[in-house]
Amino acid sequence: MKVMLDAGHGYQTPGKRSPDGMKEYDFNRAVAAYAKLFLDKHKGVEVYFSHSDKEDVPLHKRAALANSIGVDIFISIHANAFGDGTWNNACGIETFVHTSKPKQAISLAKKIQSTVTAMTGLPDRGVKTANFQVLRETKCPAVLVECGFMTNRQEAKLLQSNHYRKLCAKAITISIAGSVPR
Repeated sequence: MKVMLDAGHGYQTPGKRSPDGMKEYDFNRAVAAYAKLFLDKHKGVEVYFSHSDKEDVPLHKRAALANSIGVDIFISIHANAFGDGTWNNACGIETFVHTSKPKQAISLAKKIQSTVTAMTGLPDRGVKTANFQVLRETKCPAVLVECGFMTNRQEAKLLQSNHYRKLCAKAITISIAGSVPR
């Protein structure tokens, strides 16, 4: 099985940070890196990244790379935000699929959503549809998971901790491969 992990956004993406300055990409790339470490231990699983630490990769190039490699699933990892960039009470986990995607994408999204919420203990905001470019333009089942709100003071602390980042990566790994090997 070929899996593409997409650490959403990039170092230079404007505005994607918590009120106390954490860049969303720092969280996204850490979770993607941990998930790759866990998934690489599974036989028959090949993991690819769509992102780069050297440049902000445009969304259409991320989808095109997934399509050219012929990955079986595409997972975009994000931290959420709400409002005007100040602290607020929006909280929880939500996962998105494109409106036109097949049952496999919805099934994967439900699995990721339930596993991440169960393992983190954060509120379940559900599986939703969205017209996000990386979901729309990939040919394989594709999901985008929001692992907590950068604009919620308590969740922002979690998003900045390595323990929470590993926990999210383990939840994603379990959703894809069924377990996290030692």
